[in-house]
Amino acid sequence: MTEHQIDLYARISHSRTADEVVQQIELLILEGVLRDGDRLPGERELSRRFDVSRPILREALKELETRGLLESRHGGGTFVADVVGQIFSKPLVELIGRHSKATQDYLEYRRELEGLTAELAATRATDFDRDILTRVIERMREAHRSGNFDEELEADIELHNAIGESAHNIILLHTLRACYRLLTRGIFFHRNTIFGAPGARDRLLAQHEAIYAAVMARDPQAAKWAAQSHIDFVAAAAREAERSGEWARIAQLRLQQRDRTRDS
Repeated sequence: MTEHQIDLYARISHSRTADEVVQQIELLILEGVLRDGDRLPGERELSRRFDVSRPILREALKELETRGLLESRHGGGTFVADVVGQIFSKPLVELIGRHSKATQDYLEYRRELEGLTAELAATRATDFDRDILTRVIERMREAHRSGNFDEELEADIELHNAIGESAHNIILLHTLRACYRLLTRGIFFHRNTIFGAPGARDRLLAQHEAIYAAVMARDPQAAKWAAQSHIDFVAAAAREAERSGEWARIAQLRLQQRDRTRDS
């Protein structure tokens, strides 16, 4: 660690109780610094960095596990639990997946969230946030150049997450992460159908570049417009993919019927 880096698990400077440790780790999770699945340092290392005794640290970790924020894996250490979870119950997710109206409602909801988030990010992003955004957009550009489809999809979600972090609003951050989880699981539509449309990858990259440029230029109105325009494109592409899929289904049924009629 260099002299300019901040230790995630900084020395407890007050009473050095388990409650102090609990509060510090809770804040790291709440602020999105620690994410689902992140592994905490080992007990000896963590107690040294917090400057607390190992019994105090164990008490704190046990309390965080009880609260559902950490989980111990046998032989594997301590990890941040799935705090985002599933935004909807399993029956509701399955219900949503069976009805196309939910897709448009989801995108309408995301349009407003993304617009507000990009607007705030353009106003609030620190130099460190801007560095993260630059790294992610460069990763996206490289994946686009190399034709690495899966990497580009991952960078897409990571860029939106980074913009959410740059907005410095805890509620927005975790709401968006829950929304992205549904998206990556293909609950509303398969992103492959949108990325796979002719020219879509180039247009999507250009849209992400526009959001990035507006945030970096500290232009909140341009950032909001770019983010909402991006969702408008995704919504239109989802409608077109659904319509094309329905046309293909009907055409297949007609072909099958013609074959049956000819063979009879």
